[in-house]
Amino acid sequence: MIRVDRERCASSGQCALSAPEVFAQDEEDGRVVLLDETATGPAIRRAVTGCPTQAIRSD
Repeated sequence: MIRVDRERCASSGQCALSAPEVFAQDEEDGRVVLLDETATGPAIRRAVTGCPTQAIRSD
């Protein structure tokens, strides 16, 4: 399961670039929007490791 901490998000968009089918950015504040909390795979791992504020976790 994927979890995001929107308060920690810095709106860099790396997650949305890594896995656009799973992550988007809020149009108002640019923070992460989780589209599919059950997704798995290499793109999710890239999003988790690429997040500069560690706002994304995958269990």
